[in-house]
Amino acid sequence: MDQARSTISKIFNGEPHSYTRFNLTQNMEGDNSQVETGGNGVGGRLNHNSNRTPYVAQKLGRTPKNLCFIAATIFLIFIIGYLIGYLVHRNKDLAPTCAPSAFRYEDIPHETGAAPLMDWDDVKKLLAQKLTTSSMDAVLGQLSSSNHRAGSPGDEDLGNKVLKKFKEYGMKTWTDEHFVKVQDPPASGYNRIVFKNGSEERPTGFLSYSASGTARGAVLYARYGEEKELKQLKDMNIDMNGRVMLVRAGRISFAEKVANAAKVNASAVLIYPDPADYSIDESSPLFGHVHMGSGDPYTPGFPSFNHTQFPPVQSSGLPNILAQTITTGMGLNILRQLGGRAQPDGWESINRLGDESDVITVEVNNVLTEKRINNVFGVIKGFVDADRYVVIGAQRDAWGPGFAASTVGTSVLVELARSISDMVENDGFKPRRSIVFASWSAGEYGSVGATEWLEGYLSSLSMKAFTYINLDGIVTGQDGFKVAASPLLHSLIQNTLKEVNYDKDKSLLSQFGKNNSESTILEPLRMDSAAYPFLAFSGIPSVAFRFHSGSSDYPYFGTTLDTQQNLNSVTASQVPQLAVRAGQFAGHIALRLVHDHLLQMDLKKYNQLIRSHVVQINMRVKAVQRLQPQLLPKTLTGQWLVMASGSYNRVSSILTADIQNSDLENMETCRMINDRVMTVERNFLSPYVSPIDSPFRHILLGSGPHTLKALSSDLDALKTASPEANAELFRNKLAQATWTIQACANSLAGDIWSLDNEF
Repeated sequence: MDQARSTISKIFNGEPHSYTRFNLTQNMEGDNSQVETGGNGVGGRLNHNSNRTPYVAQKLGRTPKNLCFIAATIFLIFIIGYLIGYLVHRNKDLAPTCAPSAFRYEDIPHETGAAPLMDWDDVKKLLAQKLTTSSMDAVLGQLSSSNHRAGSPGDEDLGNKVLKKFKEYGMKTWTDEHFVKVQDPPASGYNRIVFKNGSEERPTGFLSYSASGTARGAVLYARYGEEKELKQLKDMNIDMNGRVMLVRAGRISFAEKVANAAKVNASAVLIYPDPADYSIDESSPLFGHVHMGSGDPYTPGFPSFNHTQFPPVQSSGLPNILAQTITTGMGLNILRQLGGRAQPDGWESINRLGDESDVITVEVNNVLTEKRINNVFGVIKGFVDADRYVVIGAQRDAWGPGFAASTVGTSVLVELARSISDMVENDGFKPRRSIVFASWSAGEYGSVGATEWLEGYLSSLSMKAFTYINLDGIVTGQDGFKVAASPLLHSLIQNTLKEVNYDKDKSLLSQFGKNNSESTILEPLRMDSAAYPFLAFSGIPSVAFRFHSGSSDYPYFGTTLDTQQNLNSVTASQVPQLAVRAGQFAGHIALRLVHDHLLQMDLKKYNQLIRSHVVQINMRVKAVQRLQPQLLPKTLTGQWLVMASGSYNRVSSILTADIQNSDLENMETCRMINDRVMTVERNFLSPYVSPIDSPFRHILLGSGPHTLKALSSDLDALKTASPEANAELFRNKLAQATWTIQACANSLAGDIWSLDNEF
């Protein structure tokens, strides 16, 4: 009461007083309102003559009447203050964050990072409402094209259609232009084969990036050309040096078939579609590429921008032997005439392997040409972490109509962009992070468009892109469903399989998972998938998936027969319905990753994979020391590798506990945790190998001599004292792989003082 009397006295007597001013400005980073105080402001200026008796004091004497007036004034001010306080307290939850509700700094609202989130069940329902069969069918018709080979006018026209749709949806759009070198068949001339003394055959199909020239050698049938099948031939003491391998298409990529043949010193490879795998006409040509990598092989590790002055260099994945596709009729004609030994058990054929008299001449005259390609992009920006994004991409080009190869995926890409844009614009959905939609060109030449984009912006993408979702070849049948992904995404995939319905009564998991287990749905990520360079080259967790028919591959990939009619024939004309289900699966993964406070990535999923490799390496080290003690001393053990594996296991468990004990409503806390999680995949890329020599540097899921799988192969060679075995090189590679895992654990630990230095 004394304080109130003093305050009123000061007001009426005009004594100097301090003032308080609020700065209501709040920036984009969530900075809070600041309080500024000063003692020489308005109050000071009102009191410019402190010796003069205030006029109010002169006028007002201390009469009973004036005292009553003062008391009434105090009471009125008290009532008004009480009412204001009541109203402010009642409505403080509705007040904007920039308006201070109290004088204390700690009471001013702070940015928590919790954007006005829509309930996840509501997000799922909205996506299901937006993705409809009728709209998907319409887009499939709009984007169908009979000729859109990479760099062609048809490819450019299709890219413009996608770009126009992105703009119609109100998205920020841009394009990415590259000038890439590819191999095409000779414009004047031809490739040819001559078997024994028969007539010359001129196949119209071709394999881009084959070596050029002529090879002559005896034919050797090698089934699918897999490493295990070539080992069977080696175990039969068959000389493969200089032979022309005849192999069936399927099981592994064309590039892997040729690389395997080159390892055994074959002179050429002929690939044909066998009737057991391909239900196509005997004269249908087959197309593909044989670059054991991805992107433009003449600018490995560099983007193929125009006028780039990079030194002339070639990818180590380019083959040095000839490779050519032939038709089914040509392949069967050669196979029936082969002599020599019978095929190994389990090869399911009565034909012979071929002998030294089954000579064939192969001539390849492909020409190197430069193509201008454009990738097309659109983005839906996030409301909290706009600089973190998930990328959804689809190949746009094809050898022919490419309905399953590219049209379905591009249509799903466009429909997802429309649906999610509409959810943001009209339904109040606010993604925390951004979603980038990408339409790639030159996918048929080995994910060229996607890889060139990665090479051009790798330093930025590896820090900010946290997942890639691939939409290539997502509908090739209806009897099964397969998913290939980084282990970090396995838990998210399992939840998505449960949430996305295949029909009204069954989820994808219950429909296609044996005993409701996702393990029967998961498969390894293939090297010819566009998701592979994102994962193994850039260290970005990636996922690819597909509806398929049985165990065989789609029989029209790589042909000009990949039409809507043929895809309808293997899906019972359910293409739009299956495309909607595929869109819901991809959309659920993307939306979950941009909706939740924390990225849905399970760090512990890598523990089992690392541990299995460590166990295999330790067993082989002991076997070599027992059988070839002169190669590996007893002092060499796998203990360091075991400790590195344990470090990762321990740190991933600690971070999981940290997450449970953290305030997940705090924006900075969530961002720090997510940044630590995002380093995992990237830190599994070996820093000890060049992307020019070994572009797929991931030590667990990549390809090359630096991988843990390669270490096991090295030990197998040491165990048999193979001429290729190199004990000193193995020890170096073991140390590098060990420290790569330990460095990943250190990065995941976060702060430098949290690192595990007991190594």
